Amino acid sequence: MKVRARILNLPNIITGGRFLLSAGLMLLLMLPQSSGIAFLAWLVFSLAAVSDWIDGYFARRYQSVTVLGKMMDPLADKVLVATALIMLIPLDRIPAWMALVILIREFVVTGLRGVASSSGIVVAASQLGKLKSTTQYLGLGFLIFPEDLLPIPALYQIGMAIMYVALVFTVWSGIEYFYTLRRVFLEET
Repeated sequence: MKVRARILNLPNIITGGRFLLSAGLMLLLMLPQSSGIAFLAWLVFSLAAVSDWIDGYFARRYQSVTVLGKMMDPLADKVLVATALIMLIPLDRIPAWMALVILIREFVVTGLRGVASSSGIVVAASQLGKLKSTTQYLGLGFLIFPEDLLPIPALYQIGMAIMYVALVFTVWSGIEYFYTLRRVFLEET
């Protein structure tokens, strides 16, 4: 017997909250970056990043997986990462080219998944994709955190090193998606 989940369930509410937190992050990163504002931005980003894990946990634990959740969860993740990437560029915390490569991958993979979905193929997130997200969240968290609050020398350099690792996972997982879905593009309509 198939369990039918309600659309307005806890995981979907948490996912919706990630969109709101992304908007809050944008507003905080637009302000002059005092230690207090930057720390608050880091808290908002961290809460949003952790909510990605929490909504998935509740969806699986309580069999509350919905079509809306399957669509909105990855979109909320992409909005959060895109917000952080774009807002960190004018703060000189991430190079624009790196943000562009990551964002292009996200657009391409979203498009690939959409084409696959229209062909009846559902592509679950891969382990590499999850590793990509985790390293992106970690690296961005380091870049958002105010350097003067922790006595860690080279906090920014640590964040950038993690972002370079995330960049490798980002490109690699994009290639993996394309390879996995290659049969969709080779079919004749």
